[in-house]
Amino acid sequence: MADNDTSTANSANGNTKTTAARNSAASRSSARASRASEDAMKKQIAELKREVSRLNRALSEQAEEAAETAQGWYRSAADRATTLYSGASDHASRAASQLRTQAHSVSETVQQNPGTFSTAMLIGGLVGLLAGMAISRNTDPEPDWLRRWHR
Repeated sequence: MADNDTSTANSANGNTKTTAARNSAASRSSARASRASEDAMKKQIAELKREVSRLNRALSEQAEEAAETAQGWYRSAADRATTLYSGASDHASRAASQLRTQAHSVSETVQQNPGTFSTAMLIGGLVGLLAGMAISRNTDPEPDWLRRWHR
């Protein structure tokens, strides 16, 4: 029976060694799987970083293109405004010069012929007075709105 106990003890020790070996192998296998999983995650993270970097470059290029387009529009509008302003300035300058010339000629005419000017003004005033009197002349001595209040 002692032999039986010893063999049982040896077999228990053998089972313990086998179990420990199995646990050790399982732990190594788990560690390898864990490392493989970490490596896969690191590769995915590196891939994502490269993708983000590519997207950032693409966005910055598009932003630069948009800025250049906006600057082109601004320059074009500024050039058009400058052209329009210079054209309007030229027209205004010519119109002012022509007005000065005409005013000067009228002034000279009046200075050379003061009697003619005063006669023309007097005739114009009389024509205006007669036109006003003709328009205001009415066959009714009292206006219609006045008669309504007297009744």
